Amino acid sequence: MTKTQNNRAWFLVLPVLLLVAMNAIIPLMTVVNYSVQETFGDNLFFWAGTSNYVSVLMSDRFVSALLRQFAFTGMILLIEIPLGVAIALAMPRAGVWSSVCLVLMALPLLIPWNVVGAMWNIFALPDIGLLGWGLNALGFNYNYTNQPVSAWATIILMDVWHWTSLVVLLAFAGLRSIDDAYYRAAKIDGASRWAVFRYIQLPKMRQVLIIAILLRFIDSFMIYTEPFVLTGGGPGNATTLLSIDLVKAALGEFNLGIAAAMSIIYFLMTLLVCWLFYTLMTQRDAKENAG
Repeated sequence: MTKTQNNRAWFLVLPVLLLVAMNAIIPLMTVVNYSVQETFGDNLFFWAGTSNYVSVLMSDRFVSALLRQFAFTGMILLIEIPLGVAIALAMPRAGVWSSVCLVLMALPLLIPWNVVGAMWNIFALPDIGLLGWGLNALGFNYNYTNQPVSAWATIILMDVWHWTSLVVLLAFAGLRSIDDAYYRAAKIDGASRWAVFRYIQLPKMRQVLIIAILLRFIDSFMIYTEPFVLTGGGPGNATTLLSIDLVKAALGEFNLGIAAAMSIIYFLMTLLVCWLFYTLMTQRDAKENAG
């Protein structure tokens, strides 16, 4: 006997497909359309082919913004992943204090992005901000409004404060999933704390850490609101990340063709890096399981 197919189930999926089309596919096609055209006044469009893409890729401005974006993302990953794992290891596994720690860790994630930028804008002001005034009182020459190094340190510290909690929660979930039998066996064998972390905890956390790295890469590579509210891309162009430069081209200069081409390149780079990272990690896991 052959099973009959219930095609009416597709009607249940249809609303989701329509929402995806309206929220993702149609806007994406609109951006693609703009990227191959030049725009002038009175909504006049002229076919430009791939000239916008060539202009973007050959632009020193785009390359500089891209390098700043990669530098920011690299520093964020190098700081937040190890710090998040370390905090998760230090948290109690059960009891009241475990719940308190989880609530405290979740608090920064509940704050809207624009509010985070506004908070740190006030917090880091060199004259009235607690951070800025405190650093200058200790003898540091700190002013994120006119010092590129101070501006970079501030946006990195802001992002670490805001998003390390996500890594902590994911790593803590991975640690909670480890069976106590592994710890009892390690204790019987006299394993050191480093050995327990290296051979028990880290392998068991690998999958959640892959998710954490992917999420933090995507978020940090596409970050816009927090650094824009805090520094506006300044001083000068010191903190003008790729997302900020894109918005400046689209809204500040109203250069829709260049901005659309930059958006497509931006999207493809993010997609490519995520795909490469995910492929490499899954292939490594497959080899280890086969071995």
